[in-house]
Amino acid sequence: MVIDITRRKAVRDLRLVSVSKNKEAFMKISGGRYALFTSIMLSIPILFSGTAIADDLPATSSTKDTSMTLEQKWDKTFPQSNKVNHQKVTFRNRYGITLAADLYIPQQSSGKMAAIAVSGPFGAVKEQASGLYAQTMAERGFLTLAFDPSFTGESGGQPRNVASPDINTEDFSAAVDYLTTRSDVDADRMGIIGICGFGGMGINAAAMDTRIKATVASTMYDMSRVTANGYFDSMDADARYELRSKLNEQRTKDAQSGTIASAGGLPDKLSGNEPQFVKDYYDYYKTKRGYHPRSLNGGAGWNTTSALSFMTMPLLQYAGEIRNAVLLIHGEKAHSRYFSEDTFKKLTGDNKELMIIPNASHVDLYDRMDIIPWDKMVTFFNTYLK
Repeated sequence: MVIDITRRKAVRDLRLVSVSKNKEAFMKISGGRYALFTSIMLSIPILFSGTAIADDLPATSSTKDTSMTLEQKWDKTFPQSNKVNHQKVTFRNRYGITLAADLYIPQQSSGKMAAIAVSGPFGAVKEQASGLYAQTMAERGFLTLAFDPSFTGESGGQPRNVASPDINTEDFSAAVDYLTTRSDVDADRMGIIGICGFGGMGINAAAMDTRIKATVASTMYDMSRVTANGYFDSMDADARYELRSKLNEQRTKDAQSGTIASAGGLPDKLSGNEPQFVKDYYDYYKTKRGYHPRSLNGGAGWNTTSALSFMTMPLLQYAGEIRNAVLLIHGEKAHSRYFSEDTFKKLTGDNKELMIIPNASHVDLYDRMDIIPWDKMVTFFNTYLK
């Protein structure tokens, strides 16, 4: 049974003791330095080293362009469905970056269909959770597209492994652009699903792009908020200045060396003293459950300086002006739950919902088929993509 709260009801602070315990454990382990986190994957080295920039960070070349090569064999972290047709496609965003995507079409389809573009989690690839969401929703009658954001996975863009609040918001609209060109898609019935950090990007895209008639943000992060303020809004102006200074020092080093330092992903081994949500990330990204070689989170991670633009370009500033439908889904025990709750408070109108899944963690909503509320999402999209 889920807790389903609509906008018409009073919004109260639903943060549970379990979330508070996550915070307390986090502070205990990190000595209070979790304020330097920019994303969980960028921050793993920070949490255990106590410094924002390590002197011996690995570096990757940023000067060479590589041609786009799309893997044609099935290399997802989930089984291929025999109920949908699958193919690789590419399209360009407004910045000239070519995005790679997996298209899923119901086998029993006919006429023009409602379409859904899917991306996330932050630092993941389309072969992971977004592909699972896309394939499953295609099984339920929607034409779906799971794409790799700019600079990641099989998508183009240089340098590699960098995120942008602007470009990644644009990536969703570029996916909508592509879908509107298809003869089997009804251009007036467009939806999106954003997972984790791309839940926040999806909300931002919905605020910008009125063609998006229905938006689902699952287990969302507000990446600009967590980058600028730290987890649980722990950072003050002095902490932000210190982090910006260190990141810009690294930027100078990158420019002088011709390479870009990587922040590193999850460690190969855990000590056992990590907060539960770090263990949950590890269980997904570093084991057979969800590991993929192109995923940043399971590998080298984001570029160290990737966080800079998020610190001064807040997302969701116009979320309250979204007139189309929004469904926020979050786990009851997720450390990130406050992102959805606070975003929900910004939304207006009777077509906005917050769904809390009992006992679910942040990562449970990546791939737990018995926990992700598929029926609710189908009903939501069927209602608003008429």
